[in-house]
Amino acid sequence: MSGPNINPSHTRSLASPNPPSQASRKQAADSGEISSGQQVKAWVFPMKGLISIASVCVAAYAAFAYAQDGLGAADIASSASSLFKLPPQSVFLPPSSFAVLPANQTFRTNSFDASQFFNPTGTAPPFFQIFDPGFLAVLGANPSINEVAGNATFAFAHEAPIYNPPTDEVFFASNDGGPLGMSDLDHNSLVGKISMKDVEKRLKGVRVGGAVNTPVTELNLPDTIQMTNGGTGPWRGNLILITSGRGDRPPSIALVNPNAPHNVTVLLNNYFGRQFNSLNDIKVHPNGKLFFTDVIYGFLNHFRPAPLMHSQVYVFDPATSSVRVVATDFDKPNGIAFSGDGKTAYIADTGASGGFLGNNQTEPATIYAFNVDPTTDAFTNRRVFAYVDAGVPDGVQVDTKGNVYSGCGDGVQVWSPTGTLLGKFFLNTTSANMVFAGPGRLVIMAETKIFVAKISTEGVVL
Repeated sequence: MSGPNINPSHTRSLASPNPPSQASRKQAADSGEISSGQQVKAWVFPMKGLISIASVCVAAYAAFAYAQDGLGAADIASSASSLFKLPPQSVFLPPSSFAVLPANQTFRTNSFDASQFFNPTGTAPPFFQIFDPGFLAVLGANPSINEVAGNATFAFAHEAPIYNPPTDEVFFASNDGGPLGMSDLDHNSLVGKISMKDVEKRLKGVRVGGAVNTPVTELNLPDTIQMTNGGTGPWRGNLILITSGRGDRPPSIALVNPNAPHNVTVLLNNYFGRQFNSLNDIKVHPNGKLFFTDVIYGFLNHFRPAPLMHSQVYVFDPATSSVRVVATDFDKPNGIAFSGDGKTAYIADTGASGGFLGNNQTEPATIYAFNVDPTTDAFTNRRVFAYVDAGVPDGVQVDTKGNVYSGCGDGVQVWSPTGTLLGKFFLNTTSANMVFAGPGRLVIMAETKIFVAKISTEGVVL
């Protein structure tokens, strides 16, 4: 396999050389005092024991009521702190605390600039930002988030996260052609995995927010797998990988056996004899068909030829091998997901991120929702579901309560089924995707790091 100077099919430690300091972690976890940003006031509360989610929600709504009465953020914080304490590693940021900023406030001008991400408390990441009390039901009474693997010089954990329950492993792919990706026109990206049993063992006894270094095993895949960028499954016992292709090697959808020697079966690599641009992400619908996105990032990252087709969403029927377009008129369709009943589709449009063309904040950074026609599979009734405030929305996942998760510039953002921003898994760095690794465990890809969040929800299994 061509690529960086790393031997395939062996285990390597991806230790993070620059984890956040113990002092900053301890301040984020243990502070019981109200903290404030430069201009916008907010607060952090510790939790010493288990709490009732219901009582927290009531108290949170009470804080909102104080805001309606015209009291300031400090008044709300004082009232809230007398009624409840939030879970560890969490910050409560009611919209009333920042809806109106002073005229002399330094406003954000670049949604891609990590130094400008919305963190008014200055809390050290990783932590949870709570914008709506509904996020407490997602987090549960005693959530946590920890870095579990890292390598500051290699974006080994970019996309295609897949949890394989039989082996309790998470598979993922390195960055395709981007910064620190170590892949380009002449070098393929890498697919690796981590053992969640190993992660759990290493996390025992680790302090809140602490970092551990879990070894990553690289898969030795055949040459037909070029620039993996998306994945889902297991499906019929196999992982589904979607590749962007490299040079004149076509993008494809392939089945990969999760067990060595990882045999590969290619399901699709063309549209009536024409190569796709650079396939990006994929999900299995409850009806058994595979829906996927095609975009031009291979060209924009210098490892694919100029595009020959529009960026679109397709459906592939594995029973007949037929393929057709189900949605179009996007700038750069990227992440894809479905509600548990399959009636609603979500597509992330990352138009604001332009590869070598640069970022353009006037282009889409938007998640669209659609109805899925049960007869034709076409996406109908297009509407805006969410617009993100940091970077662009990339991979999309849905939990069993219908909440929608997306990897964004500052971490993972979470919306209610109706599109209300509930909260963030704030990392202060880009997350392209995440995957539920069983009930109550969210594994987050963050380019040079992997995080694991222990929460109370679980993902939709399609």
